[in-house]
Amino acid sequence: MAKGNKKTSDGSSTIALNKKAGHDYFIEQRLECGLVLEGWEVKSLRAGRVQLKESYVKILHAEAFLIGAHISALATASTHIHPDPTRSRKLLLKRSELNRLIGLTERAGYTLVPTAMYWKRGRAKLEIGLAKGKKQHDKRATERDRDWQREKERIFKTG
Repeated sequence: MAKGNKKTSDGSSTIALNKKAGHDYFIEQRLECGLVLEGWEVKSLRAGRVQLKESYVKILHAEAFLIGAHISALATASTHIHPDPTRSRKLLLKRSELNRLIGLTERAGYTLVPTAMYWKRGRAKLEIGLAKGKKQHDKRATERDRDWQREKERIFKTG
């Protein structure tokens, strides 16, 4: 296991989390999908060299793509391969799931954001969230609620 991976009870381990997605969006539903990766990208994922912060999912020509995810190549990458850290990566979804996502993103105004990347039975999986954007006042209200919950816990613990 690479250092820093969090092992969970079902045997999967987290590669990367997108904490900014929960701050910027109301995530209403989560889906698991596979990724089409090259060999050097898998090695980089095992080393934990991935960032999902500025990435998003876009549907082009009835196929889903992960755009903007940064997977930095290892220094020991092969000499005959020129890695592109921010290339678009195809997502593997069932046709029925893809058709439903196309309908929701085009008609209902939803956005697809990657929320987590993890290992499942030796394969890299991406969790994408069907989300609506938050306004600035929504972000402040969420922050206020989180602070109040923390303060309540502190009061009950001491009192």
